Amino acid sequence: MSRILLLSDIHGNWPALLAVATQVDLSRVDQIINCGDSTVYAPFANQVLDWLADHRALSILGNTDSKVVKLLNGKAFKKPSSAEKRIMYTHTAETLIRRNKQRLLAMEKQGRLQVKKHRIAFFHGSPDKQSEFLCISTPDQRFHELANSTEAEIIITGHSHEPYHKIIGDVHFLNPGSVGRMSDGNPAASYAVLELEKKNVRAEFYRCVYEVETVAQGLAQAGLPAIYADMYCKGRKLN
Repeated sequence: MSRILLLSDIHGNWPALLAVATQVDLSRVDQIINCGDSTVYAPFANQVLDWLADHRALSILGNTDSKVVKLLNGKAFKKPSSAEKRIMYTHTAETLIRRNKQRLLAMEKQGRLQVKKHRIAFFHGSPDKQSEFLCISTPDQRFHELANSTEAEIIITGHSHEPYHKIIGDVHFLNPGSVGRMSDGNPAASYAVLELEKKNVRAEFYRCVYEVETVAQGLAQAGLPAIYADMYCKGRKLN
């Protein structure tokens, strides 16, 4: 049996990632897949990117990461337009150390691998678009379309911050939720462990309590807007 740790939407939240890494028995994990949005919002992007690299995680770009990449390349982005949101991107781009700038610039927008004859594809939003939200409430017809157009038996995505496992025909759709920024009223980190045998696919979902106060303190020390500390402490969306 192969065990794959599924992560997504860490959003620079090192305390949450560290808590997950402590809760999981990493010695029993064969691979780590990270579906992007590793950076922005919490001010610990360097620690997050270092950990992912040290543990040889297969990481792809999320939509927030892609905007940071634009800034690193000297380009602008249109959205978000509010100053309170834009500062989180500029802060990340300005505080990334050289090796992590290089890591982010080298990331692709999708990944693929094969484990025990299972073809796995992973994306941030959807196979079609990085910013598409695939949610629990997304019509099955949309999942059918993606299943038919993506050559994979297991499709892993993030972006919606909603953990789920949907089986559409013979295709498994999985979202591990958000490690660093759940918005269901519970700030605990969300992740999943995928267990693969030749003929079986099984996923277990977990929540993990972490020191949210450390994130709030880090935001304050970095001089970032207080609304983000409130967002993390309450486990809610910003708007």
